[in-house]
Amino acid sequence: MLPWTHAAFGYLLLLAVVLLLGRRFSRAELLAVLVGTQLADVIDKPLAWWFDVVPSGRSLGHSLLFVVPLCAVVVAITWYRRHPEVGVAFGVGYLTHLVGDTYAAIYAWRTEEFTFLLWPILPPYPYDDFVGFADFFDGFEVTTPGLVVFTAAAVVGVAFLVQFIRAPWLDTARS
Repeated sequence: MLPWTHAAFGYLLLLAVVLLLGRRFSRAELLAVLVGTQLADVIDKPLAWWFDVVPSGRSLGHSLLFVVPLCAVVVAITWYRRHPEVGVAFGVGYLTHLVGDTYAAIYAWRTEEFTFLLWPILPPYPYDDFVGFADFFDGFEVTTPGLVVFTAAAVVGVAFLVQFIRAPWLDTARS
């Protein structure tokens, strides 16, 4: 998945959970889910592609051995600060990132591609040979499915921004 589709997926899942619980959500929760959806790649891509510190763009930040303790610490900190919902939103965003990176392998049940989830116990799946952003844009092709996904992510992104910036129903003052 690309960054905007990770963000859209995490945001939509948080929105569904909040609506099912019949409550409102705060700007802090919106920000937390957005950060959560991006953090795995923010950690792994530079460490693998630019600094050669980890073996893959899906290793440390994508490993459940890192993610679960990180989410637990974030929830503990936000619980202590009396806003555990913000920590939960972060966890929702982070976990949707992992699901987004594995959904095709789950669908086809290609279990060998799940190894990055237990890095460094298991080796990361060798999926990327990325060198830089120029490589991405050089190989980028505009396709109908790609345009549909980009358009859907853009619509969700606009909805997110509207809610974040000026939506009157956001829970800005806790009662």
